[in-house]
Amino acid sequence: MSLSMYSSSVPVFVHYLNNFATILQKGADYAADKKIDEKVLTGGRLFPDMFPLTRQVQIACDVAKGCGARLAGLDVPKYEDNEVTFAELQARIERTISFLKSLPEASINGSEQKQIKLQAGQRELEFVGDHFLRNWALPNVYFHITTAYNILRHNGVPVGKMDFLGGQ
Repeated sequence: MSLSMYSSSVPVFVHYLNNFATILQKGADYAADKKIDEKVLTGGRLFPDMFPLTRQVQIACDVAKGCGARLAGLDVPKYEDNEVTFAELQARIERTISFLKSLPEASINGSEQKQIKLQAGQRELEFVGDHFLRNWALPNVYFHITTAYNILRHNGVPVGKMDFLGGQ
C-alpha cells in the first residue's frame, strides 16, 4: 500500500491532536490535584520571549486545520484565539479534529503538486502540496505540541514520551 496525501495528513494530525488532548488533561488533573490555578500552567512559557501554552495549542490546531483545508481546496476555518482554560483548549482541539475528520479523502488525495500560498507573519510563503505537508505543516504541529508538552513537564506535570506518541 502506498502512502497518500490524505493518509499522510488527516489521520496523522488527528492522532497527535488526540494525544495532545490527553497531555492537556494530565495538566488539568495536575493543577486540580496540586490546587494550582490552571492559568499558571495554561499561561506558562519555557522562556519569557516564547509563546505560552495557550498559544502553542492554538497554533498546533491552526496549522493542522489550515493544512487540511488548503490541501482540500477549502477556506481555512477561523477560530478566535481566546482560550485561557484547559477546557477551552480541549474544545479547540475537538473542533479541529471534527473539521479534519469532515474532509473527504478524495479532496486531499492528488494534492501533491497543488500550489499553496500562506501568510506567516510578514512573509508570504509558497509551496507545492507535498512539500507543504512534509516540510511545513507536520513539523510545525509536532513543534508546537512538543513545546506545550515541555511547558507542562517543566512545571511538574507527569507526562512522558508515550503520552506524546500515544497508542500505535
